[in-house]
Amino acid sequence: MIRRVAWAVLVLMVAAGLAWALWPRAILVDTAPVGRQDIDVLIEEEGEARIREIFTVSAPMPGHMSRQDLHAGDEVIAGSTIVARISPADPALLDLRSRRIAEATRDAAEAAVGLAKAELARARAQGDYARSELRRVEALVNREAMPARALDEARLDAAAAQAAVESARANLMVRERELESARAALIEGSGQAGNGGCCVEIVAPASGRILRVLTESEQVVTAGTPLLEIGDPSDLEIVVELLSSDAVRVEAGAPATLDGWGGPPLAARVTRVDPSAVTRVSALGIEEQRVTAVLAPEDDPALRQRLGDGYRVIAHIVVWQGKGLTAVPVGALFRSGDAWAVFRVEAGRARLTPIELGERNQDWAEVRSGLKPGALVILHPSDRIADGVRVTTAEVPETGP
Repeated sequence: MIRRVAWAVLVLMVAAGLAWALWPRAILVDTAPVGRQDIDVLIEEEGEARIREIFTVSAPMPGHMSRQDLHAGDEVIAGSTIVARISPADPALLDLRSRRIAEATRDAAEAAVGLAKAELARARAQGDYARSELRRVEALVNREAMPARALDEARLDAAAAQAAVESARANLMVRERELESARAALIEGSGQAGNGGCCVEIVAPASGRILRVLTESEQVVTAGTPLLEIGDPSDLEIVVELLSSDAVRVEAGAPATLDGWGGPPLAARVTRVDPSAVTRVSALGIEEQRVTAVLAPEDDPALRQRLGDGYRVIAHIVVWQGKGLTAVPVGALFRSGDAWAVFRVEAGRARLTPIELGERNQDWAEVRSGLKPGALVILHPSDRIADGVRVTTAEVPETGP
């Protein structure tokens, strides 16, 4: 009898141990309370800082530019700082055909000068004869040996002879200038460009700093050749290319934050969103429609004095703001069919709770229906969590937005 009782007790103890071992235990989960939060919906995109007004200084005329003494970063003053000097360039070298033509033109001009000198000598001789003839006629007319008409004719001949002299002298001057032009056409490069007086000194069109020196070495430049760029580093704007689907939510005047440039975060505001988009190919080879948005920094310029033209920044543009909204942590959300849902902790058990969401950011989601402030929800539920499963909580402290 005693042996039977002992065996019965042993069997009950084994059964109790197996029941305890196989009894489902509560699952340890992380939870967070549903509360009221301020939610800011942001668009994050990479952008580029650029100087608002950049002045490109170009050569106003062809010529020989002296080597630049200025470098990127040097300060310039509008209308005062000389940024470039251009002098006449050496004439081009002549090929054989051009030289022969120029030499023939010079020889013809020399012959024309000789002919003009002969014409001038003949005109002067005729002028001397006409003046002497006028004196003889005057003397005879005074003695009444010739009629007065003869005196008028002599004066006319003398005036015509003098006019012929002046014409011949002018013709000689023309031929001499043609000879000078023909001889100048034979002048070739002498390597002496820039040694004479400076012809054109180009001054800075605006105050600021030199951003880039585009043409530095001494060389021959053509009209319109870019020489350097000038801008004011304190007058910056941020250019961001947004996806067109994001750009439709961005409005002028929207606040933004700039970071990722190596300095402290900067406050900014959207000033313009372009009305047209351009096609860009992403790193994955996907064509995207991108829209340019321009942001203006609003902080003290001293905070961004190291931010320069072309620097990379990360822009966080606020497209929606909500104050005191019922919000659930994003880590508690999952899809249940076509709707969003969470596991709510109620009386030590997980309860599947469908909810309706509004706006959300990377931390919080607005709850429009399905949950009330104060409810506990399970964060990052695993596949072991199901409706009605017993859970034990390890509450995660509530954090701000």
